[in-house]
Amino acid sequence: MTFLKALVPVLVVFFTITSFPAISGAQENPYFVAYDHYLEEPGNLEIEFFSTFGTQRQGNDFQAYWMEFEYGAKAWWTTEFYLDGQTTFGDSTIFTGIRWENRLRPFKQEHFINPLLYVEYEHKSGADKILKEGEGHDLEADFLTPNAVARRKISNEMELKLILSTTRKGWNFTENTLAAKNFSNLPWEFGYALGASRPLALKASARRCSFCPQNFIAGAEMYGGLGDRYHFGLHDTSHYAAAVMGWNFPSGWTLRISPGFGLNENSHQFLLRWGLSREISGFGSMIGRLFRGRP
Repeated sequence: MTFLKALVPVLVVFFTITSFPAISGAQENPYFVAYDHYLEEPGNLEIEFFSTFGTQRQGNDFQAYWMEFEYGAKAWWTTEFYLDGQTTFGDSTIFTGIRWENRLRPFKQEHFINPLLYVEYEHKSGADKILKEGEGHDLEADFLTPNAVARRKISNEMELKLILSTTRKGWNFTENTLAAKNFSNLPWEFGYALGASRPLALKASARRCSFCPQNFIAGAEMYGGLGDRYHFGLHDTSHYAAAVMGWNFPSGWTLRISPGFGLNENSHQFLLRWGLSREISGFGSMIGRLFRGRP
């Protein structure tokens, strides 16, 4: 029964994103935590499903998952809505919260370093386990609380990030700094994420193919917490390093996978992430025509 509950989100996202015929062939980055400076094309909608399997010492392993609806509102603004949930094996499957993310690019042209501003609002329970970022003093031991107890703790939080990204000779290098503030009387918390990736080939093939090297992007990312306003630094923080790979299909699908490993005793020993996404070109125009009653 637990396995079937965990499978439900996969089936939902499969039937949702296969129902749209209009597909874009854009190439996606392979990161799960780090962000680069590229935004969604204006008017396009990308529907994504991601999952994290995590091991848990002194407790039950878990699978946390989230759906993202990413829309290119403007050339300089991408907005994104999240739905989060998780299954703790031997415990239960629950919905854990929502997130509203916005990424803003202040400069239109490409520069040596391209800055992005990131603002996110989170409404989530203490049972949230998607590990979308590392912040503050988040530790593996925090995940031991049973779902029935953890879900009672509701938090509203704002996250701010400064994203600095550059692409040279096919390589993308990105650095994210994070500051998060719970709306209750808690101090600011800090974190970081680093990423590097590159397509396996830069020159596009003359023919349409699924296994051409340029369809694969590989790299690595590292992320973790940096304490809070009163105890800034590495003490009592968790850190992770992960390999990342993305496979961009000509049909418009993108598959990502990332095995990750904890770097200290405060971290989960192993995290396995995977994600599936599909982009719908001209979604904004389609909705506009629908409301105007035009074919």
